[in-house]
Amino acid sequence: MGFIAWLIIGGLAGWIAGNIMRGGGFGILGNIGVGVVGALVGGFLFSLLGLQAGGFIGSLVTATVGAVVLLWVISKVKSA
Repeated sequence: MGFIAWLIIGGLAGWIAGNIMRGGGFGILGNIGVGVVGALVGGFLFSLLGLQAGGFIGSLVTATVGAVVLLWVISKVKSA
């Protein structure tokens, strides 16, 4: 996948995860950062579960799930 596609998917996934977890996004750079890290987390979690998701929609779902998990973990660490 190209670099531009990573940025687009990261931005969308970060924005979706931000809306799910806290009711708003994090700005364009924050959304991209959360989404790209979320894609790594989601890919790792999906591989542990033996799941695969291909194409644009599959990558977006994987990144969004990973970003939601990332934001959830961060919220738990900050509240502890």
